[in-house]
Amino acid sequence: MPTMPDGRPIPHLTADEPTMLASWLDFHRETLAHKCAGLDDAQTRRAAVEPSALSLFGLVQHLADVERKWFQRVFAGRDVPWIRGDPASGFTPDPERSFADVLAVWRREVEVSREICAGRSLDDTGRLSAEEAALMGSAAISLRWILVHLIEEYARHNGHADLLRERVDGVTGP
Repeated sequence: MPTMPDGRPIPHLTADEPTMLASWLDFHRETLAHKCAGLDDAQTRRAAVEPSALSLFGLVQHLADVERKWFQRVFAGRDVPWIRGDPASGFTPDPERSFADVLAVWRREVEVSREICAGRSLDDTGRLSAEEAALMGSAAISLRWILVHLIEEYARHNGHADLLRERVDGVTGP
């Protein structure tokens, strides 16, 4: 797969739908990692602007739980705990972990997500919780919907990561 000058994979320009969606999700995953590259623990914990606790550390931590929720819990139906123990802890950096630890956890979650999706049809479904199903109107949710949602989730948070990185050290760009 071709890459950007910074090493991120370029999403496929022509491909079948599963390959196209996976390549866009991988691009956004690597964009997040790129935005965090070269920073120390303290820099990744720096909040955007008060009163927000949003930081690069918190974004990576949050997206590890997002990966776990949608691929393991919802799609694969696994009864796995939340990484932070409480999803309501949101973007607040875990004081017991280093950024390197959180980044490693996120990378493991990404690998598990890829394994779960391998060879699956976009029409295969997972199940939402009763509370989420009541809100969404159905308990069944397709892998296609999950992939599109994750692309949207990462793209939105990568916009946050752009601003956070600029605040930390002035670095801007792709």
